Amino acid sequence: MPKILTIAALQLLDSSKRILLVRKSGTRMFMQPGGKLEPDESPLSAVLREVHEELGLVFGPDDVVPAGVWIGPAANEADTDIHAHLFAAQTDCTPVVQAEIAEMLWIDPAAALRRTDIAPLLREKVLPGLLGP
Repeated sequence: MPKILTIAALQLLDSSKRILLVRKSGTRMFMQPGGKLEPDESPLSAVLREVHEELGLVFGPDDVVPAGVWIGPAANEADTDIHAHLFAAQTDCTPVVQAEIAEMLWIDPAAALRRTDIAPLLREKVLPGLLGP
């Protein structure tokens, strides 16, 4: 039985409807900014904290919108599933790579879906939702 990690992730779009993806140090898959919840931390508090730690962006609770929950395989950890609390926001601020982030990119959702280095959460849930039916 796989290990389960509870995470919070942010679907961050700019005014051109590009999505921000990050790759954490020591990994090869791009994903949304976010991460694991601390003990007794709410998903909303976790996503706000993680985005600040990883990208230097400050969002308030009213700046992000709940976008559902997804359960599926972790991108970078074997025999592990994630229980992902998704949030959405928009910004035209310039993020700054910090903490464990090795690389970031703004990318059109259709172009992201064609890549082979996209995390399952993005490939199966987030990007198809942005592209519509």
